[in-house]
Amino acid sequence: MSSPAAAPPAPNSIRRIVAASLIGTTIEWYDFFLYGSAAALVFNTLFFPTADPLVGTLIAFVTYAIGFAARPLGGIVFGHFGDKVGRKKLLVASLLMMGGATFAMGLLPTYDTIGVGAPILLTILRLIQGFALGGEWGGAVLIVSEHGGDKHRGFWASWPQAGAPGGNLLATGVLALLAAFQSEAAFQSWGWRVPFLLSGVLVVIGLWIRVSVSESPVFLAAQAEAEAEAARGVKEKAPVVEVFRRSWREVLAAIGTRFGENISYYILTSFLLVYVTVHLELAKSTALNAVLIGSAVHFVTIPLWGALSDRIGRRPVTLIGSVGMAVWAFLFFGLVDSASFAVITLAVTVGLLLHGAMYGPQAAFISEMFDTKVRYSGASMGSQLASIVAGALAPIIAVELLKDFGSSTPVSVYLCAAAVVTTITVAVTRETRGRDLARSRDEEPAAPPAVTV
Repeated sequence: MSSPAAAPPAPNSIRRIVAASLIGTTIEWYDFFLYGSAAALVFNTLFFPTADPLVGTLIAFVTYAIGFAARPLGGIVFGHFGDKVGRKKLLVASLLMMGGATFAMGLLPTYDTIGVGAPILLTILRLIQGFALGGEWGGAVLIVSEHGGDKHRGFWASWPQAGAPGGNLLATGVLALLAAFQSEAAFQSWGWRVPFLLSGVLVVIGLWIRVSVSESPVFLAAQAEAEAEAARGVKEKAPVVEVFRRSWREVLAAIGTRFGENISYYILTSFLLVYVTVHLELAKSTALNAVLIGSAVHFVTIPLWGALSDRIGRRPVTLIGSVGMAVWAFLFFGLVDSASFAVITLAVTVGLLLHGAMYGPQAAFISEMFDTKVRYSGASMGSQLASIVAGALAPIIAVELLKDFGSSTPVSVYLCAAAVVTTITVAVTRETRGRDLARSRDEEPAAPPAVTV
């Protein structure tokens, strides 16, 4: 027996929920991306000093990847309790955990002070960051998806997605500001700590907003149904067990959908910082400002892609991005090699626009793949497992390819191949636009036909 569909909340209500999710995800991604930028710019010398700058950067990116390794575990734990006790409580916990770990990074002694203990402590804090982020994404997009109506879900659910470029914009902006007004010595000595310590202030603001959000009505209806079944003696399996038993195909679809999107983002942002500063030997402000401008455009356009997916379908919009990225992979580095700030900025901005076409509809697309009782677990697992095989390895593979071949061409091939994986996955996945999230997949009629592009 299915729960009746909840009526969409009033516009002011959905806007408040979207604002709370957007601000929270922006803060969490700020914390997470700050590490990636710092790994490319300062952690290689402060925590992993070696004679070869690329080797030091590679080691720094290994610890960066460790954060991704913890994300599926966070997705499983947060997903289990999110499907049992609700989305809101877990979102508050993830924000506290992420902010605390990031603030502590700003207080860490460096390798010169305590030796090998410094990278060990840094790695532990990175694991905590990854664990927290693994639970954040699923909760943030679900609480918006489940509050909003079926007709505009792609638009509303894309706003938490905008928190990723919003966080990167904030992290890159703070670093660029410090780099502009500080000497290299001051930035290396203490200036890099400021963005990490700033996280403490941001978390307080995020918590104040997040605790005011109401629980998802779709979840509350499913919880009431589960309690009624329990009273009748029906024993419910753990959500993670149900996901692997009934929804493993959807988990694989979510992984494939995220594959090209995840890899492209970290190459266009984190790896770009290494490529511009180490390979092209340009000022770090060149890369930082290019990413800053590209992220601003990215932030604005992600909801537009989400809105377009409400009109023509999740699949066509995602395919615009994945096919476009497969082509752009071979133009991107040629433009960056010009060493012109304007041309580099153009290359990053176009790349992030294509990424947004994959990323904007993704929250609604993946949410609509799963039933309410396992939605947090299924969406989190699919999303975060992709982060291990895609985003975690992307900067490492790209740096290693650059180091071994001394050319960007193998990196372009890698990026193109990732985009092709997503293209194939989305092409064979069922359209989900218009699905009633209060109904199970077995009861749901066929989705409305998508407009082909």
